[in-house]
Amino acid sequence: MPEPTILAFDTSAAHCAAALLSGDRVLAETFEEMNRGQAERLMPVLDALIARADLSLADLDAIAVGVGPGNFTGIRIAVAAARGLSMGLGIPAIGVSTFRAMAPAGDARCVVALAAPRGQVYLQAFEDGSAVDAPAFAEAIPPEERLVVADAGLDPPMPVQPGPDWPARVVRMGALAAGDLARGTALPPPAPLYVRAADAAPARAVPPVR
Repeated sequence: MPEPTILAFDTSAAHCAAALLSGDRVLAETFEEMNRGQAERLMPVLDALIARADLSLADLDAIAVGVGPGNFTGIRIAVAAARGLSMGLGIPAIGVSTFRAMAPAGDARCVVALAAPRGQVYLQAFEDGSAVDAPAFAEAIPPEERLVVADAGLDPPMPVQPGPDWPARVVRMGALAAGDLARGTALPPPAPLYVRAADAAPARAVPPVR
């Protein structure tokens, strides 16, 4: 049976990151830093990536997409694109969190820490590559921007292992999606992962007094 061809991409931060995989082989990958414009840039990036591998959208077997946590709008851009491609091509779309993409494969237990706004941090514990609890929100411990904490305890001191960079993370998203696909488990449509509510205040029915 041929290896599945999977297109993985992420726009959860100030970037467009994408990779095309066939089994364990990375056919092509790309990474572009950008603070804005992901909505306009994502599809041209994906088209160019697929063309570099001499393939077309019809050759894809599945989509892997980063679901966050991260930038509110960026996550929604990627998830919407993945769901649209899934529907149009008739192939599954698989959501992969940044926590999962950073968790070291085979570690007995670890905590993945991701930078959050205002110097805080998102945390999620993993054991043997699987999440053991829901993501949490905490004060920044330790202060590095993005990292893997190679220990279950959250009280310093703790050994810190830097996590993979974004090109490597999006490749891992594709590999994880391939594993999910091979297991044949039910795969719900990807949905944004928001660890905390948006900072924006809801609109009020009564305007403020001036």
